[in-house]
Formats: sequence, C-alpha cells, structure tokens
Amino acid sequence: MEKTENKRFRFGLIGRNISYSFSKGYFTKKFLNLGLKSHSYENFELSNIQEFAQLNTTDILGINVTIPYKEAIIPFLHQIDPQAQKIGAVNTIKFTVNGPVGFNTDAYGFQESLTPFLKQEHNNALILGTGGASKAIAFVLEKLGISYQFVSRNPDNSQLAYTDLTETTISKHLIIINCTPLGTHPNISDKPEIPYLAITKQHLLYDLIYNPEKTAFLKEGEDKGAKICNGLSMLELQAERSWEIWNS
Repeated sequence: MEKTENKRFRFGLIGRNISYSFSKGYFTKKFLNLGLKSHSYENFELSNIQEFAQLNTTDILGINVTIPYKEAIIPFLHQIDPQAQKIGAVNTIKFTVNGPVGFNTDAYGFQESLTPFLKQEHNNALILGTGGASKAIAFVLEKLGISYQFVSRNPDNSQLAYTDLTETTISKHLIIINCTPLGTHPNISDKPEIPYLAITKQHLLYDLIYNPEKTAFLKEGEDKGAKICNGLSMLELQAERSWEIWNS
C-alpha cells in the first residue's frame, strides 16, 4: 500500500519567460507556512502552446496559465467553466479524471481589488492592451456597469489606437487600466503612450504589473493626484481562488 507521506502533490505555471513568476514564490511560501511538505509548485516554460500536450501531467493537480497562453490553452482543455468560456481566457486549470478543466480567476482577483477604489464618477474606462488578461478586465467592468474602450497598438474597428487618444478622451475616461507588459522590471522606465497631462485627481490608474511596485505609468498618475493601484492584490486574490478550485 502506498504511504500517504510519500505521495506528491504537484502544481505549476505555464507561460513564456516566467522566471520572474509571482506564482512560484507565492505558492512555495504558502506550502511552507501550511506545513505541506509534500506539495510543490514549478514553472513550466513553454516556447509554444503545443508543448502543453507533451507535459507529463499524471501527478499534477493544478496549473496556472500566464502570458501568452491564456487564450491559446482553450483547445487543449476537456472542459471549460462557463464564466471562463464567456470571458474567453483561462488562467487556472484543474486536472480531473476526465481531463483538464479551465477556469478564470483573474476576473475574481480584479473585481475584489478594484471595487474599494471605485467612486460614483468612475463610469468609463480605458483598457490598455488586448491580451488574455484584458478579457477578464472587460468582463468585470461590464458586470459592474462601467463602460470601457480597448486601446491597442493594432486596433480593430471597435478599438482605439494610442494615436487616437486625446486629452479629451482621457478626461472622459476616469479609469485607466494597463494590461500591457510595459513598465515591467527590468524595463521600468517604459509606459503606455497616453496623454498623461490630462490625468486629474478624479482618475484611477490601475496597473496589472506588480514588479516594480510603482510603475512609470502609476507614477505619472500619482504625480497628477490620481488614485493608483498595482496588480499585487489581484494576483494574490486570484492565486487563493485557484487554490480553492484545486482543492474543491
């Protein structure tokens, strides 16, 4: 009979260029604090999404998904949670006897971290970037009744280009959310090209980046008196939600 203490409980993260990963450090510390010596969390660096099918997942209970695979992972799943299906992006996978099941915990993390900052005037938002994470952001804003507009380097007919942004556009959108990697360590001087001069103390600037703690984007907002929030609390909240899913 297999001894319980010899059983391993493996979790991990799939993505590209993830050596900086928040998740590995977070869950390693969590397992240590909980005395879960049989639990481990690993980074699975994939050069392309096809490599997911080659992973030996027989003893893996759960995986998080990060850039650039939150949308590309969907065809590899046996089942997808209805909310993740509606969002169109997956950042959490639970391995079941029938196969991998996809969930989205980004939406939960974003909503819970955003709502304490919201005021009555926060009715319109700009979402900078159109990757997988931005889909969860849009889902939450719609749920909260906040109108939003995507801004992209390569916009489609329903989106704005950065060159379309004027001071009037900024003044009409009091929530600005950075879903791009611009400003991530070590390129900490980078920031989205928007008319920062139009930002006021009524604005809320939210950056999904957490390293550095205060990006160039957030510093610009803070200098103009805006409320600012980075992505750390969102990451912590989505991680805890992932943990609940894996243990349910």
